[in-house]
Amino acid sequence: MDSWDVLEEAADLVRRGESFALATVVWRQGPSSSQEGSRAIITAAGELRGWIGGACAEPVVIREARQVIAGGTARLLLLGSPGQFGAAVPDGMTVVPISCQSEGALEVYIEPVVPAPSLVVVGRSPMARTLAELARAVGWRAALIAGEDFTAADASPAAMVVVATQGHGDEEVVERAVAARPAYLGLVGSRKRGAAVLGYLADRGLPQGELDRVRVPAGLDLGPTTHQEIAVAIMAELVQLRAAGALRTAAAAEPAAAAREAAASEATDPVCGMTVTAGPAAWPLEHEGVTYYFCCPGCRRELDRDPAAYLKESRC
Repeated sequence: MDSWDVLEEAADLVRRGESFALATVVWRQGPSSSQEGSRAIITAAGELRGWIGGACAEPVVIREARQVIAGGTARLLLLGSPGQFGAAVPDGMTVVPISCQSEGALEVYIEPVVPAPSLVVVGRSPMARTLAELARAVGWRAALIAGEDFTAADASPAAMVVVATQGHGDEEVVERAVAARPAYLGLVGSRKRGAAVLGYLADRGLPQGELDRVRVPAGLDLGPTTHQEIAVAIMAELVQLRAAGALRTAAAAEPAAAAREAAASEATDPVCGMTVTAGPAAWPLEHEGVTYYFCCPGCRRELDRDPAAYLKESRC
């Protein structure tokens, strides 16, 4: 992928509603295999698409990008040796040591890309159409689907689903929506009607914990309102819950869990200080019952040749 292909891929991921990070090389000091303007996409799973640098830079960028996705905050990295720059490193920039065999350096800007919220409105009423239009007006992605056409595949765990079938197959639609485990699931109707629908589904064996997640009636309680005002009440509730961070689901927490898992598998090269992934590919060496991992064979040979020179601090 060249830089323009990366941007096209990024646009495609946004359309599909997937979170990712975009990494851009903003400065380089040779020797380096990267160039200013080089870009790469890093997914929450740690897959890199594009080119951001060689074997030393790539794993560091992937690790930092996964943390950016999890935290939602951009990060500016300086990949090199702190001694190369000294006091010239600006505040707020993260310095990460890279391979001891390279004198090159990179400055990489990593930004999180979070898709617009996704709302699925199930129903054909004027209220359902108004709700979809309101969502689009504030920049959300909104789909309006008839009840008989809706399936669990139409809603992801990150989506919000509002069932507004208003008596036309409510039970079947809610059952399919529950199977999708969306971040929000609301049913438009009275409390009495909602209790009947949920009671029927409980009798069919749906777990009570899943049914307890269904909000009925959906929306803020504004008192007697018109159908269009009900749409406003529902939209207001969704905005309120999202702003409060109450719509985070297991799927939304996956990037953070992935970042924690990646951090748990990391190790520090005791020779050059570079962060590496602990595993067979990191030239492991056991010394006095402790396994060390390295960025390259050269660092491994250095430790094997003179362990005391590099392990003094760890023995104190």
